[in-house]
Amino acid sequence: MAFLSPSVSEALGYPAEELLGANPLDYMDPDERPEVERTIRELAAEPGATRRFELHVRRADGALRLFEAVARNLLDVPAVRGIVVNSRDITDQRLLEDQFFQAQKLESIGRLAGGVAHDFNNLLIGVLGYADFLEEGIREGKPSLEDLAEIRKAGERARELTRQLLAVARRQVILPQVIDVNDLVRDSEKLLRRVMGEDVAIDVALAEGLRPVKADPGQLQQVILNLAVNARDAMPKGGRLRVETAGVDVSGRRAPLDPGVEPGPWVTLTVTDTGQGMSAETQAHLFEPFFTTKPVGQGTGLGLATVYGIVKQSGGHIGFRSAAGAGTTFRIWLPATEDQAPAPRPAAERTARRERPASGTILVVEDAGAVRDLAVRTLREAGYVVLEASGGRQALEVAGRSPGPIRLLLVDVVMPEMNGRTVAERLASSHPGLRVLYMSGYARDAIAQHGVLESGTEFLAKPFTPTTLLARVRAVLDEA
Repeated sequence: MAFLSPSVSEALGYPAEELLGANPLDYMDPDERPEVERTIRELAAEPGATRRFELHVRRADGALRLFEAVARNLLDVPAVRGIVVNSRDITDQRLLEDQFFQAQKLESIGRLAGGVAHDFNNLLIGVLGYADFLEEGIREGKPSLEDLAEIRKAGERARELTRQLLAVARRQVILPQVIDVNDLVRDSEKLLRRVMGEDVAIDVALAEGLRPVKADPGQLQQVILNLAVNARDAMPKGGRLRVETAGVDVSGRRAPLDPGVEPGPWVTLTVTDTGQGMSAETQAHLFEPFFTTKPVGQGTGLGLATVYGIVKQSGGHIGFRSAAGAGTTFRIWLPATEDQAPAPRPAAERTARRERPASGTILVVEDAGAVRDLAVRTLREAGYVVLEASGGRQALEVAGRSPGPIRLLLVDVVMPEMNGRTVAERLASSHPGLRVLYMSGYARDAIAQHGVLESGTEFLAKPFTPTTLLARVRAVLDEA
C-alpha cells in the first residue's frame, strides 16, 4: 500500500507504519486471494474501470472481518497513478441480514408445512370417505364405480401435489433432452389459447436460428403453463400476453433481469402480461411455496415456486420485473447446448416394437412390499417371468439361483442395506447385457446429480400405474 487513511489502521488494528509498503493481499483470507488477484489484474488492464467485490480480512487480533470493497483504476490519472480501493466493514450488517433471512426461512417452512398438511388432509378425506362408501356398497352387493373413481381422482391429485413439492425442493428426477424452445412454444400455443380465454390476446415472437437447450420438455412446458395461468389471473378484465424467445450471448456484464446469469450462450423465454402487476410486498415472497394473493380456496400457492424449482434444477435462472398497475415480465434463462437432438425412429419400427409379445425374465427389487407386489403382479399378468427380492443381498441370491438369463433389473434407488446402483453394478458382471430400470420418488445422488439423470440411465418415477410400468419396461427392453 502506497497510501492509506487513518481509518484503515483503526479498522484492522495494525499500526500504519506496518501497513504502508505491505501487500494488502497478505492480510486477506488465503482461499479468496486468487479470485481477488484475478479481479485486480482485470481492473489494471482497463483504465477508468471500477470493480466491486467482497473479501475477508484478518485483523491484528486474529478475527476475520468481511469487507465490501470498491476498486477504481486511476493509473492514467497523473495526480494518482494507482488503483484506489474504498472499503467498509460489513461483518455486523451481514450477520443481521443472515439472521433476518433465517427468520424468513423459518416462516416459509411453517407456511410450507401448513400448506402440505391442509392439502393432503383434504385429499385424505376424499380417499377415506369414498373408501367407506365403497366398502359399504360391496357389503350390500351394490359396489359403486363412482366411489372408486373419486378415490382414483384423489390419488391423482395427491400424485400431482407430490410432484409439485419435489419440483419446489429441486428433488425431482428430470429427464433432460436436447430440444428447440421454439418448437416447445409452438406445441404449447394451442393449450395457452384455451387456458387464457377469448378476452386475452396472445402474441408469440420466436427468434430465428435459436440454439437448442438441454431440458425436460414436460417440465419446461409446465413452466410456460404456470406463468400463463398467473398472467391470466392478473388480467381479470382481459389483456395481452406476449411469449417470446431469444438467443443471448452474455458478456462479462450482468444479464438484465437476473444478475445470477453467468457469461456464455443462453436461450431466453420471456412471458409478459399487461395485468395488475405486483406490489413490493408480493415480489418479496414471490417464489415462496404456498404464498398466494388469491382468496382462500383458490390456488395452491405452488405455481411460481414450482417454476423456480424446475428452472434452477435445469441449470437455468429466472428473473422478473413488475410494478403495481404496470404488468409483469418473467424471463427464463436456459444454457444453450451444442448437442443435437436424435432423429425420430420411423413409425413402422415403433409400431413393430409395440406389437412384440412380452417375454424374458425380470428381477424386481423393492423394499416396500406394496410397491413390489404391484409391480410383480403387473409384470406376471403381462406375460413376463418375474423374480422378486426385498433388498440388495436377497436380489444377489435370487439372481444367482436363476436358471436362465435375466433381461431386466427393475430396482428401487434407495434401500436400507444396498442402494439400487450398487445392486446393478454387482449383477452386471454375472449377467451380461442386463438392462436396468431404476425407480424412485425422490432424487438421490445414487443415480442422479442434483436430480438430473446421466445420459443412458433409465428411470421410472413413483408413483406409477400398471400401464406406465408396462410401457417403460417395454421401452427399455426394446432398446436392448
